[in-house]
Amino acid sequence: MVPIPLTDHIRRRTFWAVTLILLVINFWAFFLELSLGPRLNRFIFEYGLIPARYSAPSLFARPARLPVAPIFVSMFLHGGWLHLLGNMLFLFVFGRSIEDRFGHFLFLLLYLISGVAAALVQIVVTPSSHVPTIGASGAIAGVLGAYFICYPGARITTLIPLFVFFWTVQVPAILLLGYWFFIQFIAGFQMLSIQTATTGGVAWWAHIGGFTCGALLAFIFPTQRRGSVVETV
Repeated sequence: MVPIPLTDHIRRRTFWAVTLILLVINFWAFFLELSLGPRLNRFIFEYGLIPARYSAPSLFARPARLPVAPIFVSMFLHGGWLHLLGNMLFLFVFGRSIEDRFGHFLFLLLYLISGVAAALVQIVVTPSSHVPTIGASGAIAGVLGAYFICYPGARITTLIPLFVFFWTVQVPAILLLGYWFFIQFIAGFQMLSIQTATTGGVAWWAHIGGFTCGALLAFIFPTQRRGSVVETV
């Protein structure tokens, strides 16, 4: 059973311009991927985050050759419609209120820093992996981490699927996001025992790194919109 967040219940005072821009960029990047046809695999291997490229001894000898672009470009690439739509749903549900809380610039900064932190954690945990890591999940996990700190009691309308039955419930953010983080943590440790240089799958540790970074930044960044109203359960 995977709970699907649909919306939160926070009255925002500013328009979520940066969240909208990020949504548009992610969709635009995905359509660009679709247009590449047979060149897509080469593009993914060039701009996806491949941990082994950052752990090779030669990089320390010649740091100027460190591939920086994939760390950022990979945040906007996705492996399919389900991957894209799932990430964008989480960004839409939780990003708007965090943008209202910290302001447009700090929200964008939190998003990008969390994405970089997610990439670095993935590199450290899987240093020999030659599998490209792509997706906005790490950066969005940072938004979830910040939401967990800022609005733990906020109500999240959540879709609960069970076989062919669906119903919606109001779930406190602290429970929904705490459950999400717990799943990432357990899955991450399970993957450590079977990780090889060629296995693919979900970058669980990138999610953990992004979430933790976003939670820490929520304590550091000054609040721009203290007037945001939370409807608690």
